[in-house]
Amino acid sequence: MLGITLKVDETDQYLDLDITPDLVQEKIDAGVIHEFIQKSEFKHFFIFDENIIGAINSYKSAKKNNISEVLENRIGERRDTQIKCKIVEDQLSAYLTLIAGYAGKLPTVKSLKEELNTFGIKRGISSKGLTSLVKKCTQALPGDVFEELIAKGLPAKVGKSSQLKPLVLNALDRILKPQTVGSARVDMRNLGSIICVQKGTELLRRMPPTKGRNGYTVSGDIIDAKSGEWVKFRPGEGTVISDGDENLLLADISGMPKFKDQKMWVDDIFICKGVNVGTGNVEYDGSVLVNGDVTEKMEIYATGDVTVNGFVESATIHAGGDIIITEGAMGKVNDSATEYSTSLTSKGSVHVQHGQGLDINCNGNVTVGRQLAYSRINCRGKVTVGALDKPNGNIFACTIKCQDAVTAGTLGAVSGSNLSIDFSEGFNTLLERKDTLDELLKKIKQNNTRHFERMNIINSKFIPHDMQGRVDDANQLYENETQLLQWLESKAKEMNDTKEKYQTDIQLIGNKRVYPGVVVKLNNRTWRAEREYDRAKICFKDHQWHFEPLT
Repeated sequence: MLGITLKVDETDQYLDLDITPDLVQEKIDAGVIHEFIQKSEFKHFFIFDENIIGAINSYKSAKKNNISEVLENRIGERRDTQIKCKIVEDQLSAYLTLIAGYAGKLPTVKSLKEELNTFGIKRGISSKGLTSLVKKCTQALPGDVFEELIAKGLPAKVGKSSQLKPLVLNALDRILKPQTVGSARVDMRNLGSIICVQKGTELLRRMPPTKGRNGYTVSGDIIDAKSGEWVKFRPGEGTVISDGDENLLLADISGMPKFKDQKMWVDDIFICKGVNVGTGNVEYDGSVLVNGDVTEKMEIYATGDVTVNGFVESATIHAGGDIIITEGAMGKVNDSATEYSTSLTSKGSVHVQHGQGLDINCNGNVTVGRQLAYSRINCRGKVTVGALDKPNGNIFACTIKCQDAVTAGTLGAVSGSNLSIDFSEGFNTLLERKDTLDELLKKIKQNNTRHFERMNIINSKFIPHDMQGRVDDANQLYENETQLLQWLESKAKEMNDTKEKYQTDIQLIGNKRVYPGVVVKLNNRTWRAEREYDRAKICFKDHQWHFEPLT
C-alpha cells in the first residue's frame, strides 16, 4: 500500500508499521490496516490493536500539521506456542494443553518432552500423543487450543486373595474324568482310587495371597502394592484344621468329600451292595454309595450325594447333592408322557451313563455319557450328552427345560421323533426380577429428585440453631437415599448384563447331525428343524434364533 509498509525489527521479534504521510493517497483507518496485515506475510503475528489506533491518530495529526516525516509504530510481535500442563490429583495421568502461537516457534516432540520434564513428568509419556499435538499445532490457526492426555501412570494392582485348592475331587468330577486304562479305552467303573476318603486325608489347602504389583505415578514415584487378603478358613462338617499346618484341612471322619461354594465338608456315608426288596428303601442323613443296582419301585432319599455304581430301573432317587449313576437308568412312560416310573431329583447335578424313560429335575447340570431318549428334563444348567471335551452322544424324543446350552453329537432321530428344548422359564424369571428392580429404581429416582430440590431450598435458608439438628438428620437421610439409588443402579446394570448373557449362553449344538423334529424355543421365538442338517449350532441373536453350520 502506497505510503504504508510493514517490516520486522532487527531482532526479528517485533512487527513495525511505517507510514509516510505525504505518500498516502487512500483514506486509512484501523480496518484498512488490519486488512493490509491479513494480506501480507505477517498475518500470523500477534497484533496490538491499541497501537494501530495510535498509529492512525498519529497519521491524522501529522497530516493536519503538514508533517512529512516517516511515522514508525510497533504494532505486533511473535509469540511462541504456550504450553500448559495439568497433573490429575491422583498423579496417575497428565494432560498437556497447547495454545497455538503467533508466528512464533513451533514445538517439536523433543521440546515438548523437555517441557514435560520441567513439570516433573517422567514416566508413562505417550510419544503418539506428543506427535499428534505437534501435527495439530502446525496446522492450527493462531490462538487455537489443543489438549491431549499425554502421560499415564500405572495404578498398583492389589494381590489376589488366598485361594482354596481342593486336594480331592468331588464324586461327580471323578465320574466325568475317569482314569484311563491303556491308551485307547476308558473304564467307566473306575471311579478314581476310591470315592470315599479316610479320616486324616488331606482335603483342602489354603494357598497364600499374592503380593500384587507395584505401580508408578507420572512423576516416577513408586506406588506400593497391597498384598491380597487371607480368606477365612472355616472347617465344614466332618473336617478339621491340621495341628501342624493352619492352611491344611483334613478329614475328621471317613466319608464322601464335597467341595462347593468355597466350602469343603465330608458327608457321613452309607454303603450298600444294592437297593432291592431285600434291603428295603434307603433314607439317610448323609451320602449314599450303592455298589450295585437299584431295582424296580425302590426309593433312595439322602441329604448328600447319591452314587450308584450300577444300574437303576423304575426307581426314585432324591439327593441333597449330586446324583451319579455309572451305568444306566431306565423307566417306563405312559402314552401321554406325563408319568415316569424313574424319577431323579437333585439339588445339585445329575449324571447317568445312558438313560431312557427318566424324569430328571435338578438345580445344576445334566450330563449323559452316551444316549438319552424318551425322557423329561428340568434343570437350571447345561445338558451335555457325551464326553465333556467333545460331546458326541445321542439325544432324541425328549422334552427339555433348561437355562444353558444343550450339546450332543446327534440331536433328534431319523424317524423325526420330537426333541423339544425350551429356555423360557429361566429367562422369564430374570425378566420378572429385572422388571421389579426397574420399577423400584424408578420410584427411588423420582423420590430422590424431589428430595434434592427440597433439600436445596432448605439449605439455602437461614436455619435457627435449635432446628440445625433436624436439618442435619434430613441431609443424612438424603445422602443415604442417594447411596441406595447408586447401589440400585449398579444392580440394575448387573441384571441387564445377566439378561444379555443368558441370551448369549442358550444354544443348541449338534456336533454330528441335527434331524427333523428338533424344536428350540424362547417364549414366542421358535426354531424348528424342517430337514436333516450336518453338524450345526442354533443360537439366539438380535431377538431371533439363528442357524450356523459348524466347520
